[in-house]
Amino acid sequence: MDKFGLSQSTRRTEDPRFLTGQGAYVDDTAPAGALHAYVLRSPVAHADITSLDVSEAETMDGVRAVLTAESVEAAGVVNNLPTAVAKNRDGSRAADPQRPLLARDRVRFVGEGIAMVVAETLQQARDAAEAIEIDFEELDVKMDVADGGPTIHPEAPDNVVYDYAKGDEAACDAALAKAARVVDLTVDDNRIICASMEPRGSWAEVEDDRLHVCVNGQGVWGMKDQLARSFGIDKSSVRVTNPDVGGGFGMKGMNYPETVLVAHAARELGQPVRWMGDRSEAMLSDNAGRDLICRARLGFDADNRLIAYRMDNVANIGAYNSGYAQHIQSELFSKVMPGCYDVQACFMTSRGIFTNTTQVDAYRGAGRPEAIYVLERAMDFAARELGVDRFELRRKCFIQPDQFPYESAMGETYDVGDFPRVLNRAMREADVAGFDARREESATHGKLRGLGLCYYIESILGDPSESAEIEFTDDGRVTLYVGTQSNGQGHETVYRQFLSTDLGISPDLIDIVQGDSDRIATGGGTGGSRSVTTQGTANRATTARVIEKFTPFVAGLMDVEAVDFEDGGFRAAGSNTVMTVLEAAAAAREAGETELLKTRETATLPGRSFPNGAHLCEVEIDGDTGHLEVVKYTVVDDFGNLMNPMLAEGQVHGGVVQGIGQAVSEHVVYDETGQLLTASFMDYGMPRAVQVPMIAFHSEPVPSTANVLGMKGCGEAGTVGAMAAVGNAALDALWDLGLRRVDMPFTPSRVWSMLQQAKGSIAAE
Repeated sequence: MDKFGLSQSTRRTEDPRFLTGQGAYVDDTAPAGALHAYVLRSPVAHADITSLDVSEAETMDGVRAVLTAESVEAAGVVNNLPTAVAKNRDGSRAADPQRPLLARDRVRFVGEGIAMVVAETLQQARDAAEAIEIDFEELDVKMDVADGGPTIHPEAPDNVVYDYAKGDEAACDAALAKAARVVDLTVDDNRIICASMEPRGSWAEVEDDRLHVCVNGQGVWGMKDQLARSFGIDKSSVRVTNPDVGGGFGMKGMNYPETVLVAHAARELGQPVRWMGDRSEAMLSDNAGRDLICRARLGFDADNRLIAYRMDNVANIGAYNSGYAQHIQSELFSKVMPGCYDVQACFMTSRGIFTNTTQVDAYRGAGRPEAIYVLERAMDFAARELGVDRFELRRKCFIQPDQFPYESAMGETYDVGDFPRVLNRAMREADVAGFDARREESATHGKLRGLGLCYYIESILGDPSESAEIEFTDDGRVTLYVGTQSNGQGHETVYRQFLSTDLGISPDLIDIVQGDSDRIATGGGTGGSRSVTTQGTANRATTARVIEKFTPFVAGLMDVEAVDFEDGGFRAAGSNTVMTVLEAAAAAREAGETELLKTRETATLPGRSFPNGAHLCEVEIDGDTGHLEVVKYTVVDDFGNLMNPMLAEGQVHGGVVQGIGQAVSEHVVYDETGQLLTASFMDYGMPRAVQVPMIAFHSEPVPSTANVLGMKGCGEAGTVGAMAAVGNAALDALWDLGLRRVDMPFTPSRVWSMLQQAKGSIAAE
């Protein structure tokens, strides 16, 4: 048991079933005999549907139904997927056009669903979809991220979704005006897809007049609410479950049309219906990430201290609002500004633009990497423009340890931190002192070597409240019910660690239940690095309540006035008599004290926690081919107290690979007509193992005061730091060639073009 306690690097208990093919994913769990659904998607980016004839498809072999916007609405289904809407800077509500489950009269991006065919086999559904006759009147396509152009929604006549601002603009402008030096940098943050190992999917059935929907999401309650709203039924008539989920990254955290349509088909046909997207469907219709253009202006005083920071951000929202996209790119974007730096004033604007592309929303840490990326790129650029050491510039501008708790210029209260200590540790671990020698060695092989730094801070987002329930079952086991949802992060292992440590129960006797709206009353799901921090706090509160409830009962059994709980058992003072929690539960069951066998508690975090850390990256660029390789990577993170260091390191490794992928090879490309040119892994540059070096991970914890366990969360930290670290390393390698704007992705063709540009500018001089 000691080896399974908190802060131990125990192996994941989930892995044996995953590695031996015993996982139960959504496509594995569909009921026998379920019908198959297939979505017919728009082949054009912007057009009016002038005719839609499904009559031939409806008569084909095996076809049971063909759903269209007209048939869905005729059945009384609300043909709209509502999303969260932000406020404009003038206080008005941002644009909120309807997003139909199936296109109504007009399509607005390639891949938008027009019809869903339900048949006995998937091949029959596909064949029938090909028989559907559609006529379009194509419209002009809007692809640039600027005001104006062909109107996509009448609710946004200039295609402006929202116009948001936060901070003190007057104070920021005044500080920039008096600054001794203002550094101005604009960077692109390229669009990327979410490539979860398991594409989206769902199935639905009717059980005893109740609707049961199984979906591979990041929580069940949002979809439960959506289904009840779509069908005009009581929430008690809906059950939603999440099975094993093969990756979420935030992309699976919001609702999608297909799940509602599958549920509608199951209700109409009285038979289970299943839908599983393929990879190209995912690339066409899943919410994408990033796609921003950011301008940062940093003002420094005569001593090179950062005194003001302004960011102006333009975000490509895509064809529709989706999930929390407006909030992610505006309100949440601002929560990490101005990072780890002590500044007088800060101001940011964010404008969202509709285009005829798939919608953009939170994933892979959206909201945090965007802000940190532009800030840390600007800080490195500023150091060069100011002629100061980039490490020293950050030290000079850091919030110092004695300034905590610290209220940022954006109103966020950082509880604790020791940024200089973390940076110093990172420099030692990365051997910054030896970099010049490594650069010279690279030069002998015709390579340009660069060193990049990113010092990031992020905040744990999402609902600060979470619940846990502990039940002692008849078979002598313990079940923990949690409101979060694992997408492969190892939650089951960590939550077993909590109970094993707090209650002295062997992990082999602990079962974890998640993702079932019938068995768990409420929950916030997973996202925003909230799971272990919020759920762990709820788990701790629940175990404390279990001990509190059992204490008088056990004292009565022992015939003593009081007992203490320590080292996994109840003990009377001065006695060798010990009773474990499981023994106490068995005694309670025998005595009929059933209220002791189930305990539920809700805990609310008093504030956010702020994981932070330093990423140091070294790249080599081949001067002849433009090939950029990440050759050395070091991370030192302050995650507070680690519950399982091995899992934390794994999370960081995965996040860093995602950041490297975006920086080096990933890029969503559309042509001028809105056709997706990167709709398969043959065309989209997913990172491969060969592109990633060994990643050195080190922990330098400063325990948080925002929760009883001193945790800070780590789910998105790797991505938050990696993008800017690689970008700054590329800038460092290319700076002496006269290059100043160096944007992702650093593909060989793009870097080669930069090198040719540099040669031309040097020749011109």
